[in-house]
Amino acid sequence: MVEERIRELAAQLGVELPPVRVTGDDPVLPSVFRVGGAAAVAVGAATAAAAAFGGGGRAAAVDVREAAAAFRDERHFRIDGVAGELWAPLSGDYRAADGWVRLHCNFDHHRDAALAALGLPLAAGRDAVVRACAGRAAVEVEESVTTAGGCAAAMRSRAEWHEHPQAREVATAPLVGLTRLGDTRLGDSGGARTRAPRRGGGRPLEGVRVLDLTRVIAGPVATRTLAAHGAQVLRVGAGHLPEVPGLVIGTAFGKRSCHLDLRTAAGSAALRDLVAGADVFVQSYRPGALRSLGFGPGELAAIRPGIVCVDVSAYGGRGPWALRRGFDSLVQMACGIAHEGGDGSRPHPLPAQVLDHATGYLAAFGAMAALLRRSAEGGSWRVELSLAGTARWLDGLGRVDGAATPEPDVTDLIEEMDSAFGRLTYLRPPGTVGGVSPYWSSPPPQNGEHPPAWW
Repeated sequence: MVEERIRELAAQLGVELPPVRVTGDDPVLPSVFRVGGAAAVAVGAATAAAAAFGGGGRAAAVDVREAAAAFRDERHFRIDGVAGELWAPLSGDYRAADGWVRLHCNFDHHRDAALAALGLPLAAGRDAVVRACAGRAAVEVEESVTTAGGCAAAMRSRAEWHEHPQAREVATAPLVGLTRLGDTRLGDSGGARTRAPRRGGGRPLEGVRVLDLTRVIAGPVATRTLAAHGAQVLRVGAGHLPEVPGLVIGTAFGKRSCHLDLRTAAGSAALRDLVAGADVFVQSYRPGALRSLGFGPGELAAIRPGIVCVDVSAYGGRGPWALRRGFDSLVQMACGIAHEGGDGSRPHPLPAQVLDHATGYLAAFGAMAALLRRSAEGGSWRVELSLAGTARWLDGLGRVDGAATPEPDVTDLIEEMDSAFGRLTYLRPPGTVGGVSPYWSSPPPQNGEHPPAWW
């Protein structure tokens, strides 16, 4: 199944990939969903694309257990032996009058919006939120919190989601959308804007420059994967934007980090300069957010002919929920996954943030596929993915008798590295190219420690 699915993805994006040797099989994690298979497909596709990009007929390989373990890497990440907090106190599932609803409160402004929507003071604790949700319908909580600028999702069954207008919109989109933005060929305009990345070097993506405007898991995993295969990745954040401390460190291996305030003329100009020398631009803001600042796909292609724009969203770029804030745990609730995973009496999520990680690796695959297409055909390219699209794909992979699967031993996959934060314990990147594992050449940087410049 894994090899066939990878071939299908390659055909859909119009690229030729080397065969992928797959070892292992589902189930490897406790779930009725084919989590291991999904992980192997996503990781395998990205690994095969790296092998194709590197040239020289390199072979690609992926192990199902290793890929599935990578989908839980944040659970194994340690700083001086200490695990970070992944969930804020008010994030979680709440029983409503007619079912369940999940609130995502990891960012303070999302927490404050949820409390305001529930009519609670900012100092309210979990018990108050429990009481407030219990007296309302789940969809009522979802809508009121969303309208207030927060993040929530009512638990729906698979059948209920399939009848939803957004689900019908998601069903019309490919898992990894790849479209051409223009007819510019490398070399048409000269200078740094059309600099072609070097291929066939020691690492597959040597010479590829990636701008990373993402947060949390899916987008950062995509760019961290590109870094593991040798790309230069510069993360662009800002001091006023909130972060999840453990995640922002654990997903930053192999990257540099700068801060730019795109609300200012100086910040906007600096980003334009970076775009002019980039190959790939990855962003996970809500659809249209960066376009409003002058950095939509069309504007990026005008600045840098030949750019590959990768857009990651929660529910897709079209439909009634296109602008809705969302995270993996919320999409699992809305799309029926959390409902089906248990007996329906309460949410039962996947054993990993599967939608986030799968979307991240598939986004890295899409970026490399676009680079391969650009190398052969020229042009600027746009790659589009959504967590809801990945949820639909996971659903389509079928089921497995894996609910009682024991936790896998992953001690052989753990490595350590010194950093400015302390001694880091982490899972190594999965897959191999030419028998060699990808790796990160540097530890996570401090946020904003580097200048906004290529190196």
